[in-house]
Amino acid sequence: MTNSLVRMPTYDHLDYRPLTAPVTSAQVATFKRWAKSTGQVWAQPTAASVIGWVLGGFAIVIFVFVGGFVIGGVIVRAILLSLGVSGWVAPFVSTAIVTLVFVAIGVLIVLAMIRGSSAAWTKHYRLDQFARANGLAAFPVSADPHYAGSIFGVGSSRASYDRIQSTSGRFLDIGSYRYTTGSGKNRTTHTWGYLAMQLDRRLPQMVLDSKANNGLFGSTNLPKTFSRDQVLSLEGDFDKYFTLYCPREYERDALYIFTPDLMALLIDNAGAFDVEIVDDWLFVYSSTPIDTTDPAQIGRMFQIVDTVGAKTITQSDRYSDERVADAGASHDQAAALAGPDASRNLIAPQGRRLRTRFSWVSIVVFAFIIVVWFVVPMLSR
Repeated sequence: MTNSLVRMPTYDHLDYRPLTAPVTSAQVATFKRWAKSTGQVWAQPTAASVIGWVLGGFAIVIFVFVGGFVIGGVIVRAILLSLGVSGWVAPFVSTAIVTLVFVAIGVLIVLAMIRGSSAAWTKHYRLDQFARANGLAAFPVSADPHYAGSIFGVGSSRASYDRIQSTSGRFLDIGSYRYTTGSGKNRTTHTWGYLAMQLDRRLPQMVLDSKANNGLFGSTNLPKTFSRDQVLSLEGDFDKYFTLYCPREYERDALYIFTPDLMALLIDNAGAFDVEIVDDWLFVYSSTPIDTTDPAQIGRMFQIVDTVGAKTITQSDRYSDERVADAGASHDQAAALAGPDASRNLIAPQGRRLRTRFSWVSIVVFAFIIVVWFVVPMLSR
């Protein structure tokens, strides 16, 4: 997809009323029927969801059976017998009473599951109405978006959800993303919020690692750790908010993009987020999911588009990598890109990706686990 010279839209007059207006059950039911009858992919039951409901129902049946007949028939019966209640009354009364209690609990669990499903459909409806009111498209659940950003392509079971996308002009995507790592007891689900916007020009990969969301010992919260010899210090107070990574020998290119006015916009509007430029994409990452049905949260992301996004496009619209000719870019590469200056809309291999390293914090944590689980028990023998 090429967005060369696509006009930068503004999102400062969006209609947020669909996100807060009262919603009736009839409206949600109509929307649900429409989504399923029109074959919306996200509205169709998946194998995982069907299995989940079946296993959930089976678990509730077991819960009621074990609770009513085992606890009621054994434990409570023993209590009644100790109180002098004997004969057929003890097992019958204890089993009946406790079974009814567990049936009531099971019914409450089912009602909670149904209510949760209803709340999810209400959220889908609000997201859809907000998108329609503003010429956008809503995708409650989507497959892996296959972006080149650092949080994408990691782990398994990757999916995005609660997405809002542009339908014309410059491509824009705001939503949340999840993936899993590990297996068994060590299986972990990671969730992010993200903004993805396509630029006009390919740029070297550059990452602004926000210091506001870093972890233990100031370690990055991003799933990739970049080599420290690629850190570039910028003027003013910028280094208090971000750590800027750019490929070696691309320092001057980074200074060309990150001018003082863009740095000020980043501090004011995106100081709590990680920012990445890779290929012809601008990504903004939130360490927590973005509730796109919350006017404050989605409004903040659109504000970043109107400020940081717009300025990045303006600042990079004439950028070209002078190293491409030296890197021997093939004629086929240049021809694959449309436009009068296509041969210059390329990045030399050494600037396309930052070099990564293994996090020393991960090494320390792993060593600590080894000591606790293996060394300490051996020494205590």
